[in-house]
Amino acid sequence: MDLKADFCVVGGGPAGLTLALLLARSGAAVVVVERSTSMEREYRGEILQPGGLRLLAELGVLDGARERGCHEHSRFRFVDRARALVDIDYRRLPGPFNYLLSIPQRHLIEELLAAIQRLGVTYLAGHRVSELITEDGRIGGVVAGGPDRRQVVRAHCVVAADGRYSKTRQLAGIEFDRRDVFDHDVLWFKIPCPAGDPPDVRIFRAAGNPVLVYRSFPDSLQVGWTLPHKGYRAMAEQGIDHVKARIADALPPYAGLIDSTLTSLSDLTLLDVFSGTARRWAADGLVLIGDAAHTHSPIGAQGINLAVQDAVALHPLLMASLRAGNPSADLLGPYVAVRRRDVAAIMRLQVMQSRAMLSQSPVAAALRPRAAKALSRTPVFRKVLHRLAYGNKDIRIAADLFVTD
Repeated sequence: MDLKADFCVVGGGPAGLTLALLLARSGAAVVVVERSTSMEREYRGEILQPGGLRLLAELGVLDGARERGCHEHSRFRFVDRARALVDIDYRRLPGPFNYLLSIPQRHLIEELLAAIQRLGVTYLAGHRVSELITEDGRIGGVVAGGPDRRQVVRAHCVVAADGRYSKTRQLAGIEFDRRDVFDHDVLWFKIPCPAGDPPDVRIFRAAGNPVLVYRSFPDSLQVGWTLPHKGYRAMAEQGIDHVKARIADALPPYAGLIDSTLTSLSDLTLLDVFSGTARRWAADGLVLIGDAAHTHSPIGAQGINLAVQDAVALHPLLMASLRAGNPSADLLGPYVAVRRRDVAAIMRLQVMQSRAMLSQSPVAAALRPRAAKALSRTPVFRKVLHRLAYGNKDIRIAADLFVTD
C-alpha cells in the first residue's frame, strides 16, 4: 500500500530529523526514510557549536540528548610543540550557550527520533531509496526497498538529507562538484581518557602530523590524526605497528595508550576529507539539505551545526509551498540563496584554518607563531570566531508556524 504524506524526508541524520520535527510541529504529515535498521552505525561528528546548541534547545531536544551523556568543553587550544598558539575561551561568549558540546551523534538522533515519533511521524527504518517518482513534470515521491517489501511514498515534496554520497541526489541527476582543496585526510579512533586530562578541544602539532583530541562520552578520547590526502592505503600496507608508531610520534603524551588500545587496522576509521556542493539544491518537488547539498572538512566542527541551520532555514519555505500547493524550485530559491552564501563563507574559513594549523610547509611552520599571535589581537579574529560558533545568527525557528508542542 502506498504511503501519502506532505513531505518525505530521505535520511535520518541530524538534518533530516530536525526538519521532520519542525514540519511535524507545524501540522504537516511527514515520512522519514532511513536506510539503517538500528542506531548501531558509524558516526563521526560529535562537536556542537553554540549556534546549533541554541536551536536544538529551542526545539526542546537538547536537554534530553544531554541526559543521555555528553561532555562540555570551555576551550579550544592549538598547541604547536608544547606552545599554545591559539587559546579560545568560549566562556567569554554570551551565555547560556558559551561552550562546545561533545555528544555522541547517536544521543542526538535518538532524542530527535523520539520527538518526531511522539508527533506521529512515520519512520521507515531499513529502507533504501531506489527510484524517484515523477508526476506532472515534478518529483512526487520515492520508491524504497525495505526488509520485506517495496514501499512507495508519495509526497508534496521530497527532501534529500541522505549525506555526502546522497542516493537521492544521484537519482535526481544532480551533479556534485567535489573540491580536493585539503592536503589531508583524517584517521579517527578512540583511546581511554587518562585521569586529569584537560577538558579542552585541542589540536596538537609535534614531530608528526597534526592531531585533533577531545573527550568523548563516556570516558574516551576521540582522536583524529591527519595524514596526507589519499596516503592511507600505502601506510596501511605496512601494518598496524607502523601506523601506531606514526601516530605516537604525533601524540607523545598518549603513546602508551595508542600502543595498547589499537590492535588492528579495524580499530581505525578513515575520513576522506574534501569539500563540495551540489550544482543544484532544489528541483520541482525536491530540495537538498545538509551533506547532500554541501560537504565539509571536520575542521571547525561545522557539520551538525550547518545541518541544523539548513533545516531551520528551509522549514518556513516548505510550509509556504504546502499552503500554496507549489513545491517549485523557484519558491524554494530563497533558502538556496541564503544557505549557499553561508556555506561558501564557512568553506573559505575551513580552508584558511587548514592551511594555518595543519600545513606541513616549512614556511608555514616558521610564520605560524608570529601570525597566530598577531591575528588573535585583531577584530578579524573575533569575527571569525563568531562565524564558526554561531553560523548565520539571522536564522531563527519559525515558531509561529507550530500547531503542537
